[in-house]
Amino acid sequence: MRWDLGLLGLLLLVAMSLGFGVIAQLVAGRATTRWLWLIAAAGYFVGGLFISEVWFGWATQEELQPNIDGLSFDEVLLIGLVPGIVTVLITRWIRHRGGGGGASDRSGAQRRRPTAGAV
Repeated sequence: MRWDLGLLGLLLLVAMSLGFGVIAQLVAGRATTRWLWLIAAAGYFVGGLFISEVWFGWATQEELQPNIDGLSFDEVLLIGLVPGIVTVLITRWIRHRGGGGGASDRSGAQRRRPTAGAV
């Protein structure tokens, strides 16, 4: 297997990944971990690398347009974006659906409320 992803294509993939991560964090809000942007960006980067270099690695530059320094731009954007958006929306829906269950701190552990008369 020959990897043909150049520096410009790699930088574009990193920029797309970071952009997706930031948008995912904004959409999910404070209901999820504050590291969601990094998790989403890393997942998008690995998925984009797989899509461009493994799944569509056989195609020539003439067959895939636009091909930016070895990066299959349209394929990475479309195939990577749809599952990513669905995953972020499902995560947000699950977190908001279970929101009325009691107070919790940032670690997710349940806090007990003091009872009347307790010191």
